[in-house]
Amino acid sequence: MAEARRLLGVALLFSTFFLPALSVDRSNFKTCDQSSFCKRQRKLEPGSSPYRAVLGSAKLSADKLEIQLIDDKNQVSLLLEVFGLNGNMTRIKINEINPLKPRYEVPDVLLGTPIPANLQVTGQDDNTLELSLGGAEHKLLVTGTPFRLDILSGRDLVLSVNSRGLLHFERLRERKDTDTEKTDVPPEGDDGNPGEEEATKEEESKKVDEDEPGMWDETFKTHTDTKPNGPSSVGLDFSLPGFEHVYGIPEHADNLRLRTTESTDPYRLYNLDVFQYELYNTMALYGSVPLLLAHNVQRTLGIFWLNAAETWVDISSNTAGKTLLGKMFQYIHGGGETPQTDVRWMSESGIIDVFVLLGPTPHDVFKQYASLTGTQSLPPYFSLGYHQCRWNYNDEDDVRNVDAGFDEHDLPYDVIWLDIEHADGKRYFTWDPHKFPTPKDMLSNLKDKRRKMVAIVDPHIKIDSGYRIHNEIRSRGFYVKNKDGGDYEGWCWPGSAAYPDFTNPEMRAWWSSMFAYDQYEGSTENLFVWNDMNEPSVFNGPEVTMHKDAIHWGGWEHRDIHNLYGLYVQKATADGLIQRSGGKERPFVLTRAFFAGSQRYGAVWTGDNAAEWDHLKISIPMCLSLSLVGISFCGADVGGFFKNPETELLVRWYQAGAYQPFFRAHAHLDTPRREPWLHGDDNLKLIREVLQQRYALLPFWYTEFYRAWRDAEPVMRPLWVEFPTDVSTFAMDDQYMIGSALLVHPVTEANSRGVQIYLPGVGEVFYDVHSYQKYEAPQSFYLPVTSSSIPVYQRGGTIIPRKNRPRRSSDCMHDDPFTLHVALNLQGEARGELFIDDGHSFNYEQNEFLYREFNYSRGELKSSSLDPRGNFETSSWLERVIIIGASQPTSVTLSLLGGSETPLEFEYDAHTSVITVRKPGVNIAADFTISLR
Repeated sequence: MAEARRLLGVALLFSTFFLPALSVDRSNFKTCDQSSFCKRQRKLEPGSSPYRAVLGSAKLSADKLEIQLIDDKNQVSLLLEVFGLNGNMTRIKINEINPLKPRYEVPDVLLGTPIPANLQVTGQDDNTLELSLGGAEHKLLVTGTPFRLDILSGRDLVLSVNSRGLLHFERLRERKDTDTEKTDVPPEGDDGNPGEEEATKEEESKKVDEDEPGMWDETFKTHTDTKPNGPSSVGLDFSLPGFEHVYGIPEHADNLRLRTTESTDPYRLYNLDVFQYELYNTMALYGSVPLLLAHNVQRTLGIFWLNAAETWVDISSNTAGKTLLGKMFQYIHGGGETPQTDVRWMSESGIIDVFVLLGPTPHDVFKQYASLTGTQSLPPYFSLGYHQCRWNYNDEDDVRNVDAGFDEHDLPYDVIWLDIEHADGKRYFTWDPHKFPTPKDMLSNLKDKRRKMVAIVDPHIKIDSGYRIHNEIRSRGFYVKNKDGGDYEGWCWPGSAAYPDFTNPEMRAWWSSMFAYDQYEGSTENLFVWNDMNEPSVFNGPEVTMHKDAIHWGGWEHRDIHNLYGLYVQKATADGLIQRSGGKERPFVLTRAFFAGSQRYGAVWTGDNAAEWDHLKISIPMCLSLSLVGISFCGADVGGFFKNPETELLVRWYQAGAYQPFFRAHAHLDTPRREPWLHGDDNLKLIREVLQQRYALLPFWYTEFYRAWRDAEPVMRPLWVEFPTDVSTFAMDDQYMIGSALLVHPVTEANSRGVQIYLPGVGEVFYDVHSYQKYEAPQSFYLPVTSSSIPVYQRGGTIIPRKNRPRRSSDCMHDDPFTLHVALNLQGEARGELFIDDGHSFNYEQNEFLYREFNYSRGELKSSSLDPRGNFETSSWLERVIIIGASQPTSVTLSLLGGSETPLEFEYDAHTSVITVRKPGVNIAADFTISLR
């Protein structure tokens, strides 16, 4: 009876939170006005800052400047630290000098201590200190009263800090009824005015410290946050003269270009399980990366706000000529009013720790951010193929039949996925003994076809004394604690659940050990993992997440670490998959929640979307925003997770998804089955065609991911990254580039008869990849489309490697021959790259790889090594070369290094200006020259 009541409670809870609503219930999630610290921070109006920098207190070392800041309203002292960093970056930290208790500083996100760069004082007067930042190009101006920082590049004012006077740092203090501490005013040095108006200052200090609702406890719906440390928020403003376009700070279901928020809530960064999220607003979603990029025709820069607490970001547009900063800008540059974007960051706790990435190019900013947080991990080759998923494949027979269906209908795929129903009562690391009694046999059958499986492992653990995982975590004391010191408990899929404390490195190490083959019973080397619900999701918690006054390892509150939780879950899981192979094999882990640095551990998807055209459309800017902040391995659920897609929408989503980095179809438990062969022969043919296009381009995708790992280059990128001076591209997010070679414009409108294409770049040329039709850029044109159309264009001047032989999975294509697509620019030249290794191990780190360069110029296609350290044997050979935009040759020959010329067969299509060279037959690892005469 007790178990029946418990199950009924789960059912009622599930129905209350998840079934009736057709879209997000906004009342479950806070607005800024309902978040007391955001409301306090935001009510501060721009003006003269109450803070002054005591220039006489300045201490300068080789790479760091320390200056005392004083809030003249309450005489509280802060410590400003400015660091010069290698690679054109600056770090700014602000903290209390003697806090009541330590304030949280985010660990484990940075790769290590950033490499310092030299700081030197280059000028000083009564109210200004001027320093060079790592060289002569950039200057930092520190203004004493009111406190402000300005960064200049040459004579260009690039960025200002606290120019609107919105620095606000809530000091930790005792509650007033117990507050007996005295605040000593630090020495004021040359700028001080000691002893004057002490009574007035004391009175102002009392007013500043007056308690406001929400400071010491805060209730939202039925949940009360006890706030034992009281108010602790931090806020700071940045002004960007000359910038109108800003991007980043995912995750939001919004356009690529960030909107201004004067008349809306700020953008919120707080990882939440948002059921059926709305589009085109600033609400928080599953993940958070506090990196904002700004771009104009002169430069790109970034602001990385390293804080894991709940954060809100206000964006406003301004006219520089109407502000004090703008007058300074005008004085330097002359001329009239200049556009300006103002950005204001507000976090609930922690310190101010911000990195300014000074570019000046988009690719410089990508490298600067990657030097801090790492690059996208190189995924295993199979994970770039197609993934088939639903909640849930019912049993082993269902898995077997779906797998066979792909073969029967001649459809390639690499991975089949299992959702929560595969486990025994949603006890992760187990299998349902009735539905999945022989998981090793099931996995072996997939392995025979060179395919893989992904199973879900969520971070909420069923409270059950018969469950080994729960018993071990509890006995080791590894659960998050509630405010009273007991294990924190909440409701999730298994019913009553507890939450492992992934901030504890010992807990993470233990979790990793559970993926060993002798611990995760039934697992094999072709089983990989999916971490869902890791925001963390707590069905009966405030805002469907964990209480902020829960306690983590080290005594830190959940409010301090919230946005880090999902990163730690994915990290521990990825480490476990590596360890189970003895450190040899690359992991694949998909995560829903993420933070800065999550790119090091695997893939991300855009969460529980819906089968609606607008959700298809929004998947593009959502993934583009992630790519700008280092997370290249992004995709959206093909077909939409909720609701039932019409066949046209489903096909269009396959066509779009095939040209996004992570390509997975997924569907809700209550939706009809959606396997590709269930929608009629015509639609099956269309889906087969797009799957074959995806698989043909896998060598290109894999090479782009190698460049992302090595050089921090986003795989899927906005047009402005490749064409940074083309203003027409700055707000464009319905088309994008894959690498620098392919421009993609998916069809995302119902009943579409055509799309408007824009091809950027002065002196550029593009070719339709299907028809080879040539287009000179820049130009905009209307392209008629049919149900089979996927508008994709290869940029002139690029070479793309392909494998055109259809197989059942990517692993079956490993030794297949290559075709090179050489698209000539207006100068008759082209260049491309190809990365090859075993596709699954870390041996590439020991130089077991090939990194080839192809160059076409003056009628010769040459292949050479881009990295002579690489050494890898492959049997793949060059089957075909297609040269697009070429004149007809009289002969084509092949020569190897030091060898004689061998004539080759070729065809020329005068209508498309395409040369097809057949069977050069040379190993793809060889140095060779193909000459056209």
